[in-house]
Amino acid sequence: MKVQVLQHVPFEDIGSMRPWLAARGATLGYTRFYADPDLPAPDGIDLVIAMGGPMSVNDEAELPWLRAEKAFLRELVARRVPMLGVCLGAQMIASALGARVYPNAEKEIGWFPVWSVPGGTGASADCFRFPCESRVFHWHGETFDLPPEAVRLASSAACANQAFQIGRHVIGLQFHLETTPESAAALIDHCRDELVAAPWIQTEAAIRAAGADVYTESNALMDGVLDYLTPPPGT
Repeated sequence: MKVQVLQHVPFEDIGSMRPWLAARGATLGYTRFYADPDLPAPDGIDLVIAMGGPMSVNDEAELPWLRAEKAFLRELVARRVPMLGVCLGAQMIASALGARVYPNAEKEIGWFPVWSVPGGTGASADCFRFPCESRVFHWHGETFDLPPEAVRLASSAACANQAFQIGRHVIGLQFHLETTPESAAALIDHCRDELVAAPWIQTEAAIRAAGADVYTESNALMDGVLDYLTPPPGT
């Protein structure tokens, strides 16, 4: 399996997805936009993982590579290449497909629950099913409208569109199921100034206090998302 990771900042990598990919013998390619924005040819890619970052999808004047990334995502969606977007990555997919991305009413940072949205518009028996409630890690200030043909999969009290699916091959997540204690610490170290008193922003101490069981459940759910996007041939 050939996997292309789109990484926007060095401190937001694939976290718990790494052992899942290693167990399947995946070959990882990286586009690290902060160092070299060159994108590969789309041929032969089996999975795209678009990761997070503190920039906005609307920052094209300051970060012109955003246009190229959106075109790349749009082409691979059209080719029906399996694709996972995480936080900024999900917003990039939405924007690439013509949806609006804009500031959410509240920033959402820390461990907060999301709820599945069964039977949403366009949902089918083949949609990925989240548990009724999951405690997951958030670090986002923007949100998005659902792109065309997308099905909403999850919501939270602070943000209506937390996860979406397009067809059988694209899933976008506002939240970070791949979070490990190390990746959470890296986000805190680089973005600590965002930890201000607000209804949906936890303190650094509260974020760091999450137990091993919270990470285990979140990472297992990420494994389920990856299993769904990359089923064995013939299934």
